[in-house]
Amino acid sequence: MANALRALSMDAIDKAKSGHPGMPLGMADIAQVLWSDYLKHNPKNPRWINRDRFVLSNGHGSMLLYSLLHLTGYDLNIDELKNFRQLHSKTPGHPESHLTEGVETTTGPLGQGLANAVGMAIAEKTLAAQYNKADSKIIDHNTYVFAGDGCLMEGISHEVCSLAGTLQLNKLIVFYDDNGISIDGEVEGWFTDDTVKRFESYNWNVIKDVDGHSSEQLINSINIALHSKDKPTLICCKTKIGYGSPNKEGKESSHGAPFGDEETNLTKKNIGWDYGPFEIPKNIYDFWDNTNAGSKLEDKWTLDFNNHKSKYPGETKELERRLSEEMPENWLEKSQEFIKLCNEKGETIATRKASQNCIEAYAKILPEMLGGSADLAASNLTLWSGSKEIKEFTGGNYINYGVREFGMSAIMNGISSHKGFIPYGGTFLTFSDYSKNAIRMSAIMKLKNIYVFTHDSIGLGEDGPTHQAIEQTNSLRDIPNNTVIRPCDTIETAIAWKYALENRNGPTCLILSRQNCEFQKRTNEQIALINKGAYVLKDSKKLDIILIATGSEIDITIKAANLLEKKGIGTRVVSMLSNEIFDKQDEYYKREIFPPHIDKRISIEAGSTSCWYKYVGLNGKTIGIDSFGESAPGGELLKYFGFTSQNIIDHAEIMLKKN
Repeated sequence: MANALRALSMDAIDKAKSGHPGMPLGMADIAQVLWSDYLKHNPKNPRWINRDRFVLSNGHGSMLLYSLLHLTGYDLNIDELKNFRQLHSKTPGHPESHLTEGVETTTGPLGQGLANAVGMAIAEKTLAAQYNKADSKIIDHNTYVFAGDGCLMEGISHEVCSLAGTLQLNKLIVFYDDNGISIDGEVEGWFTDDTVKRFESYNWNVIKDVDGHSSEQLINSINIALHSKDKPTLICCKTKIGYGSPNKEGKESSHGAPFGDEETNLTKKNIGWDYGPFEIPKNIYDFWDNTNAGSKLEDKWTLDFNNHKSKYPGETKELERRLSEEMPENWLEKSQEFIKLCNEKGETIATRKASQNCIEAYAKILPEMLGGSADLAASNLTLWSGSKEIKEFTGGNYINYGVREFGMSAIMNGISSHKGFIPYGGTFLTFSDYSKNAIRMSAIMKLKNIYVFTHDSIGLGEDGPTHQAIEQTNSLRDIPNNTVIRPCDTIETAIAWKYALENRNGPTCLILSRQNCEFQKRTNEQIALINKGAYVLKDSKKLDIILIATGSEIDITIKAANLLEKKGIGTRVVSMLSNEIFDKQDEYYKREIFPPHIDKRISIEAGSTSCWYKYVGLNGKTIGIDSFGESAPGGELLKYFGFTSQNIIDHAEIMLKKN
């Protein structure tokens, strides 16, 4: 059975003329034991909620996973394996969850799959605490991970494994492929950590010196791991990369290049595999097939679930709603009530505070909201009156991530992938750089993550350029499938949060101020248009110039427009809280907001200017910051960098004089 995995992996990689054969050959025995004897899954229903999760963190070894999915009965036929790494196939170079049934999460950047798995284990344990009963455990599954030396070298592994030990995620089991080889050769030249001591210090159960090619030792290790009550488990498996290859076993040359026909045939002969390319005997298929066994597992669980539902109908109905990602029946009514209340109150507060008010209102309607912050809760204002730490797993809804921005974001990806929660996590906007690759992965997977980024500009003041966001907002805007919203007051913040909670097409980044933002009065028609990403906040019958602003710069822009009006200059103010949402609108609406004949346009945003040229055009002007900030009180800095009504007026008058 293990050799079938090796043969398929070699054949597909050779046919593609690219790929990574070393890991599939080296970890095939571990995969055979885990998938044959332990993994609880149903190939006929890859989204069964109580399945075990399997994460291939060392995603370059993707052919191992594709071979497993094909052999066990998932919708991945032999032609897809023959199309490995080809355009529009279901077998891309690294596993992608939105393309291939049975792939739990998109992996490739090393360490992130491990972090996703921590998120999945958190989701399982938290959901179980919320819905299981003493007499009925409907959420009860394990999370298994394959990880290599590269995953453990990446800094994110330290962040998330430390937290996993603190949270006692005993259903998280990681197989460490300790083969001592990476792309550049033997890792002892650059990776001499005492991995056992490191993970023991994290409060993990560590099983060391396991022969990764011995079924007996692997079975014993997994049995020990499954009996852990208060610790995640690391099984340190000694393996040979490129196992079975006469000329490449144990060498870096087996890591990332096809073997070629000659070495592949020698390897097959060496391991006793006497079949042609992509040829699997029927008896091997029969041994691997898990469709009947998996269906029986789910059928038994369905009976238990229905019994649970008859005893606890209200709670179970709510769980089903959460798992289907549907909003509650009263969502529209309650969210609109809150937006209306924000309009009536008309508070002038920082948008980070407005965001906290949104969390307070919406979390009461949506128990699936699972919050957190990277040790900045008091600054990000991500806590609300009903926040309860998950640490004791008694039905909590809030995670103290510690100073782990990258880990937090990747864990959120795992929580989203698991289903049952809408995770949100906070940090300063400038530290989104630490999180960027995880945000990118959530965008690739189109996960419903909500990133709460506060302290959004030089307005945060004295902390200086290391903490003042300049280029971050635009770099987030550049990520496909990622929606960035920078609201200007309580109303826009409430609608931004509503959008984020409803968004099924990727993550949402909320860009929020530390300083107070003036409340803007609007008509009901204007409020309805906020959902379009940009709308006319202030207009003039005669139109000479258009001012485009976001967030905390709206107030000075409105004041500048009023003064320009007094000078007889017809001015329109467009609040563009989300470029991505606006860009999706039809051409008619875009031309309504930006009439083509009005080419005198100025953008105002306290950040880099790169994204604004497509809106202001060749005859336009951008007021922004294309340098780093300074250390001084926020108000003083805003004046120094030109974020004043008078500066806007000066540029407008210069622009109009040139006409």
